[in-house]
Amino acid sequence: MRRCPRPSSPERVDFRLVRGPVPAVTESFELGEQGSRTRLEYTGELSTDLWRLGQWWGGLVAPRWEATVAGSLAAVKEEAERRARR
Repeated sequence: MRRCPRPSSPERVDFRLVRGPVPAVTESFELGEQGSRTRLEYTGELSTDLWRLGQWWGGLVAPRWEATVAGSLAAVKEEAERRARR
């Protein structure tokens, strides 16, 4: 799988899948302020083709994709909080 990043602004980075198990994936990570804290917002969309077969494959791939993203974001949060405690 290969993703291609595109910085949209200093607060936002967009990715699109250029090679992988599904025909189209787009993602964005956006930083914002929430009071005195920093908020990281993730949005993503997974698209499939091949009608029912594509729907089946998307249903199989999506939960693993979401779990991978959630694990990555949890690791980023943990590291950011660790650094903030220093």
